[in-house]
Amino acid sequence: MSHPSWTEMFHVFGRIGVLSFGGPAAQIAVMHKELVEDRPWLSEESFLRGLSFCMLLPGPEAMQLATYTGWRMRGTAGGLLAGLLFVLPGAAVIAGLVWLYAQYGTLPAVQSAFLGVKAAVVVIILQALRRLAGKALNHPLDWALAGFGFAALFLFNLPFPLVVLAAACTGLMRKDRDGAGTARNPPASNGSTLGTIAVWGGLWLLPLVLLSLTGAGFLADIGWFFSKLAVVTFGGAYAVLAYISQTVVSQFGWINAGQMIDALGLAETTPGPLILVTQFVAMLSGLLKGGTGLFLAAGAVALWATFMPCFLWIFAAAPYVERIAAHPRLGMALKAVTATVAGVILNLSAWFLIHVVFAKTRVFEAGILQVPAPVWDSLNPTAALLVLLAPVAAWLVRGKMLLLLALMAAAGLAIAEFPFAIS
Repeated sequence: MSHPSWTEMFHVFGRIGVLSFGGPAAQIAVMHKELVEDRPWLSEESFLRGLSFCMLLPGPEAMQLATYTGWRMRGTAGGLLAGLLFVLPGAAVIAGLVWLYAQYGTLPAVQSAFLGVKAAVVVIILQALRRLAGKALNHPLDWALAGFGFAALFLFNLPFPLVVLAAACTGLMRKDRDGAGTARNPPASNGSTLGTIAVWGGLWLLPLVLLSLTGAGFLADIGWFFSKLAVVTFGGAYAVLAYISQTVVSQFGWINAGQMIDALGLAETTPGPLILVTQFVAMLSGLLKGGTGLFLAAGAVALWATFMPCFLWIFAAAPYVERIAAHPRLGMALKAVTATVAGVILNLSAWFLIHVVFAKTRVFEAGILQVPAPVWDSLNPTAALLVLLAPVAAWLVRGKMLLLLALMAAAGLAIAEFPFAIS
């Protein structure tokens, strides 16, 4: 692993933040390309260990992976830089979209362009999944674990923590110890870990306590609700979207159901983690409730409550990742989780593809099966055409990701504006 300069890190992680469309599977793909394939900053093994570690944590795994890789290169400051650059581009876009949405409602041109971007993301995800599988799945049991991860989530809708726990237990029982490595991080003392927890836990919670004590009830409710989500959100934002929607609409009454659906749609089309939907909800609620000042304050509180815990988890636990990987049995457990993660990413890819091409989905239930299925008459022909065009565009641009996204965004706009557009 090389040690890039601060300038190099700023440029590369800034680029990752700007290109991080399409949810965790696509974001992981972008990071893999930028940090492993295009630059010798991380080895394949370190990247996969970090990915498996982040899948074990609550919160947005892709943002935490960016933070972890930054920490690996430049310590706490590097982790802060990488994590912030991953979140801030999307947060800036969300803020602008909330303001425009409040003024003009949904923006067809923006949605058409982002539909093209989503089609490009499908290709990016599948390309990266093929490369990751080639590195992580080297044994028949690895392939079986990947298949288990996909089937458990896609076919049976099992709880994500249970899937990871089952994979780790399988790894613990393996007799093959070839996956054990050697620790490359300095050992972390209990004292330093407790100090890290105290510092980052205090930074996270003290502002929320102050909001409660000073009578800022609306902002305090936003902070505590989204902080609770940060602790229980295992398996990514998709696992709690229904709970978020029900709570902010029915319990708090911050926005209505139609506005919540629009918030999810726009959050899915912007760079950054999907959990930025919390910022959209908070800013729109603040704008409707109290104007520009509350609009900005609510967005800041939502971002703080959602992402500050991520830094706590990473900085407290990251020093132990390589030590765990070096332990024979624990290393095999982590390797088993890594193999399962390939199936998890395939599940996310399938979920994303279905939701790009179809406007509506349902859950097909048969016994213990709970399979997400498209509603066939909700097929979006424009989206389907763009998905078919995306591999051709990817072949033409030869790996130039930014050019691919721009080309597909232009294609989305062109098809939408064509007088005889598919509908």
